[in-house]
Amino acid sequence: MLLQLHEPGESPAPHEQDRGLAVGIDLGTTNSVVALAQSGAVEVLRDGDGQALIPSVVQYDEDGTVTVGREARRMILEKPEQVVSSIKRLMGRGIDDLKSLAGTLPFRLDSAAEGGMVRLRVAGRTLTPIEVSADILRALRTRAEEAQGKTVDRAVITVPAYFDDAARTATKDAARLAGLEVLRLVNEPTAAALAYGLDHGAEGLYAVYDLGGGTFDLSILRMEKGVFQVRATGGDAALGGDDIDHAVAEHFLAERALSRGEVTLTEGEVMQALAAARVAKECLSTQREGDWMIEVGGIATRHTLSRETLDALAAPWLDRTVAICRQVIEDAGIEVADIQGVVLVGGSTRMPLVRQSVKALFGRDPLADINPDEVVAVGAALQAEALTAGSDTLLLDVTPLSLGIETMGGIVEKVIPRNTPIPVAMAQDFTTYQDGQTAMTIHVVQGEREMVDQNRSLARFVLRGIPPMAAGAARIRVTFTVDADGLLTVSASEGTTGIEQQVAVKPSYGLTEDEMATMLRDSLEHAREDMDNRLLAETVVEAKRSVLAVQAALGVDSDLLSADERKGIDAAIAEVERTIALSDRDAVTAAMEALETATKIFAERRMDRGIRQALAGVAIDSLDDAIGS
Repeated sequence: MLLQLHEPGESPAPHEQDRGLAVGIDLGTTNSVVALAQSGAVEVLRDGDGQALIPSVVQYDEDGTVTVGREARRMILEKPEQVVSSIKRLMGRGIDDLKSLAGTLPFRLDSAAEGGMVRLRVAGRTLTPIEVSADILRALRTRAEEAQGKTVDRAVITVPAYFDDAARTATKDAARLAGLEVLRLVNEPTAAALAYGLDHGAEGLYAVYDLGGGTFDLSILRMEKGVFQVRATGGDAALGGDDIDHAVAEHFLAERALSRGEVTLTEGEVMQALAAARVAKECLSTQREGDWMIEVGGIATRHTLSRETLDALAAPWLDRTVAICRQVIEDAGIEVADIQGVVLVGGSTRMPLVRQSVKALFGRDPLADINPDEVVAVGAALQAEALTAGSDTLLLDVTPLSLGIETMGGIVEKVIPRNTPIPVAMAQDFTTYQDGQTAMTIHVVQGEREMVDQNRSLARFVLRGIPPMAAGAARIRVTFTVDADGLLTVSASEGTTGIEQQVAVKPSYGLTEDEMATMLRDSLEHAREDMDNRLLAETVVEAKRSVLAVQAALGVDSDLLSADERKGIDAAIAEVERTIALSDRDAVTAAMEALETATKIFAERRMDRGIRQALAGVAIDSLDDAIGS
């Protein structure tokens, strides 16, 4: 397949004008949005009622009819067995990932599926998350085509900053099923910053505070001369507006229990309490107080909630977002005063307390003149136009977690650190551990901890055909390449032969967003412990290498030693092996020093023998000539 390319700022080729439209899509967990940019002006595409949000809910009727959006959402209580919602949480997930969570998620898993991709049982059919997401994307595509009267065949689609390779690949597969070519996957906070940067001609450092229903992210970006570079990103995948809804619902139910007593709630009653809490939270963004009804056991009760009480219930969650913000600012190597603006993203940022908290932290009013529910789709649409119609804008995203490989001792050697701008290619040289080694296993991992078992395994492959050499003589170059969509390819090549192996890394079903956020938190909490473990592992590897080297030498030149000298070296080796088993770094270091002392005379004798053997049969005159020259 041949691709017609054009540089930023240049006009597209003539046939580009004949293709379908390219749109920007915010494919959300709760709601999705589609937008179109033409000549720098962005239009968020709406339905006949003027609604921009399409609920990410799909109903599968028994007759084969597929309904997406508000109509499907209305059927959740009437025909829950036909409705799928929050499917984004399953993108890139395997059946094994859900075994501990299935009881609490709004999914009906196909019990016949074992291993591999998650499959759902819906209205008598089996569906994958990719197929459900494709139906949502088809609805978005249909809305765009009906609004514009033209074919839509390309899109920039946004994903959470913490989506890993498997989830990104699943998103691209869903788009392909929906008949859309993915021009690029863009991180959601980056898309929001792109919308504000281009809309206001802004330059400098900006923060994107993204508080949605289920997740929180903060990204720091630098905007300069048309270049949008993400400096740092961080967040918590288990923190969002849903947590505030639960706090309000529990407040209502606790009030009810005081007058009516404790009762066991049905699933429908819990959903009704949460719905009332959500409405209360939303209403109190514009009013100071209100009354709401909840019904349990056929008995309705009225509950009054003020904005002050709501703020008290929400404060612990918002305090957590502030702590995350401070950590990301530190990661970016900047001060709060360096940030020139803060962009708000996500419906939860409509809460007055959120805006007050953001202003208090950053010392300025946040930018909120673009609808926080729509701003991500606006940025995606602008990027779609840039990629199809030409633009002077360059968008540089970052890797959310470090990528590396396993080395001896279960140690992680990071090749690409987190918050590295992408696309990127980085390489490091490694070597063999044993004499005559002809193959090397490349184990690719993701995470911030120092030891392999504390990170996520992504892929393994074997580089074969390494020429047999002494340990440490071979040079194996391992190259990591991350493309603009955040997808990883790893290759390994041996320097003398040129042999190479390559793998497109596709984890089984990837990290959950929660796992990624947890990895970052753990790396900070256990930094000292991790470094101590790494230093111990490195010392143990070196000690084992020294023992192997001494034992190999003894196998060749043991005749140079007396019985007592040999006994002393054997005792020193045994002491090194004993301290290795104790996992005491200082003891291992001391034992290695003792081994070096015990083998010093042996090493000198081996060197003398080597010199004598090298000079055997060489005439004195030739040595004099060599020295003279």
